[in-house]
Amino acid sequence: MASDFSRSSGEQKGGVATIPRTKTRRPTQFKVMLHNDDFTTMEFVIDVLMRYFEKDATEATRIMLLVHYTGCGLAGIYPREVAETKVSEVSEYAGANGFPLRCSMERE
Repeated sequence: MASDFSRSSGEQKGGVATIPRTKTRRPTQFKVMLHNDDFTTMEFVIDVLMRYFEKDATEATRIMLLVHYTGCGLAGIYPREVAETKVSEVSEYAGANGFPLRCSMERE
């Protein structure tokens, strides 16, 4: 005997009733960038990358040199709220230590 199933997607007779899946969207990602200046020390930039972006010493040094030679470097890619927090924390930490290190975020 066939059963009638009433679902939000319509009626189905017999067989297996299925509920359509809704596809979840990935949150928009943002790049967190560090910018070069003439006052922030290389050691401080490495410290920031290790402390706030969980980079090891080798990766932090590579990114710091990229910032130094090209003017900016990618510190990480995060959802909006995380990127905003990282920018805020880095800016506050730099200011508290007397450095004008600029950190920004941009949509990926």
